[in-house]
Amino acid sequence: MDPTNRAVIGTVGRMISATVVAISGSIAVLEQPTDLIWQMSVILNEWGHWLALLALLLLPGWRRSWVDATGAMIALVGIVLLLTPLAGAIRISGRLSHDLDRTFGTVNTHSLTDQPARPAPLVFVDLARGVRTKGVIVDEHVYNVVEGENLTLDLYRPAFTKGTKGTLPIVMVVHGGGWTGGNKRDLPDLNEYLASRGYVVASIGYRLAPRWPFPAAQDDVSSAIEYVRSLAHSHAVDPERIALIGRSAGAQIVLLTAYTTNNPSIKGVVSFYGPTALRWGYDNPAKMGVVDSSGILETYLGGPPSTHGAQYDAAEPGRFVSASTPPTLFIQGLRDEHVSPFHAEFVSARLIEKGVPNYVLRMPWATHGCDYVFSGPCGQISTYAVERFLAAVLHN
Repeated sequence: MDPTNRAVIGTVGRMISATVVAISGSIAVLEQPTDLIWQMSVILNEWGHWLALLALLLLPGWRRSWVDATGAMIALVGIVLLLTPLAGAIRISGRLSHDLDRTFGTVNTHSLTDQPARPAPLVFVDLARGVRTKGVIVDEHVYNVVEGENLTLDLYRPAFTKGTKGTLPIVMVVHGGGWTGGNKRDLPDLNEYLASRGYVVASIGYRLAPRWPFPAAQDDVSSAIEYVRSLAHSHAVDPERIALIGRSAGAQIVLLTAYTTNNPSIKGVVSFYGPTALRWGYDNPAKMGVVDSSGILETYLGGPPSTHGAQYDAAEPGRFVSASTPPTLFIQGLRDEHVSPFHAEFVSARLIEKGVPNYVLRMPWATHGCDYVFSGPCGQISTYAVERFLAAVLHN
């Protein structure tokens, strides 16, 4: 091939690659107009730093022509944008331990196994090698039968607990999916991580709308809690030390359960990007191209607030906050196009009024489902926060 043609092809290829990098960087930092772009943003927010490093290969040779120089500038803009999430994570990491200790009390995070606790909110080497977990037993249990339908949960526990009794705290995990989808095996990495560090983790399946509207899911979670408590003599659980974790719709369920049951064994609750201000959420929906949030609420609660206001009121956790409400950790991305950060702030304000310890972990770069990439900035930081929170409420 003629050297001139080869040079032209190389320049065009670099320009196309630079444009892809710039578009990717834009997706990582700009609003998400569609569901597809939201899914792309989850990956680019949490893994975009690798694309940024790869894009550095486009910068050499910028002096060859003005086109190459332009391409290098475009790539550089994309690189900066792709590194923005990691930069935000670094800023948060610097103060997170202090903020958590100030809110929930100083703890010595420990593990009952040989697996170490997270040494820091963000560990750079784990961005590449992942967060390691081993020594976990998983089995399925039927915790209730409703109208002939088996309701099941997956029980994660450290292998060393086989044969021991009544020693380990319980962590109940409730999946998201807009109350109409999802399942108990979604995002299992945190379950495995916590089980390997000395917790018995129950990931719960529950009845879904529209066949089973509110409050079926909440009733199921309450039943699952009682079932796991009954395992004290067979599965090494402590029925008086329980924490609840929910993602998205599951967060609404666990918050409502923790705030309304007055169960003293529930020591704390964690909300990952949960919708809680349901009337406000109906009137201030997400972008239709991303999710029909008002339609989902109608499916879950039976209709709009104008005709089903009682259900909206009964399903809003913030309405049931009292001085005895369990401590709460909110994990919220500030770029969440599904669930506005307002929801976490809405409940947090009521907890503050009642003097209940709570903390909103605000991640400026993160969107809905950011912990899907367990070893990414959101996954690492949220795991660190959850681990310290559980140590505070279940071990102190």
